[in-house]
Amino acid sequence: MSEFHGIIPPLQTPRTADGQVDCAGISALVDHLVDGGVHGIFALGSSGEVPYLTDDERDLVLRTALEAAGGRVPVLVGISEQSTNRVLAEADRLLSIGGDAAVVTTPFYALSDAAEVERHLRTIAGGIDLPLFAYDIPVRTHMKMPLELTVRLAQEGVLAGVKDSSADDVAFRRLLLEIRDLPEFAVFTGHEVVADGALLGGADGIVPGLGNVDPAGYVRLYEAAKSGDWTAARAEQDRLARLFQITGAADPQRVSAGATGLGGFKTALQLMGVIGSNRMAEPMLALDAAETSRVRKTISAEGLL
Repeated sequence: MSEFHGIIPPLQTPRTADGQVDCAGISALVDHLVDGGVHGIFALGSSGEVPYLTDDERDLVLRTALEAAGGRVPVLVGISEQSTNRVLAEADRLLSIGGDAAVVTTPFYALSDAAEVERHLRTIAGGIDLPLFAYDIPVRTHMKMPLELTVRLAQEGVLAGVKDSSADDVAFRRLLLEIRDLPEFAVFTGHEVVADGALLGGADGIVPGLGNVDPAGYVRLYEAAKSGDWTAARAEQDRLARLFQITGAADPQRVSAGATGLGGFKTALQLMGVIGSNRMAEPMLALDAAETSRVRKTISAEGLL
């Protein structure tokens, strides 16, 4: 088994009511995750609103998360930039603060092909001293990681693993089949509601945005799957699927698609008393009172209030 496994939620970035990064909220959220039994934390990922963070804010979020984690669980560091040299510069700055692994997407904005993606990942792996995870999220990068490339980089040890947020379940299962004889290569799904199927196929773990809200539920799902109790795993996944309805609590005519899901998570955490505000990064809107009431109804029904 890879040293990276289990439940590794992508840490949200709480903000104060006036829009500043809420360091006390980050610390409280990290404690909430660790107390829930998670196996790691992914800082500066999509759920952390990383595209909206300034460099200073990214540094602050990572430093605060590392201090709060205090070595209790590994911290994976998202390094999101458009091109190879920008990723290397970002890695030099962020990894000097700390972290146990780096998570990098394929290039974005520029239209890359498979050969450029391969050079990109090989160059980054050669420029850092930590394990490198590929972050396969075509909704953001507009490119699906080619299966053959992922397998080759896994076999050669260039990549330590992949976080698959492609929602392509067929490609995900094919990847699991291809790397089955590579126990040190960790494959994570970012899918909140079919994670039991991913674990049945051999995934090493889950990186669920909803795990910010209910880390203990995802830990129960993972432990049931690892013990072979698929009835319990399915029951927990069903409950989490119902809880995931908080991502649809916002009015889509008022709140953007990107803010709806993350805003639902933040609103739940505020209602649970983990963070103090559901404020989003500009220009995204937070959920209003009526939308918050819908979130409250869902999380109450699933035992979180």
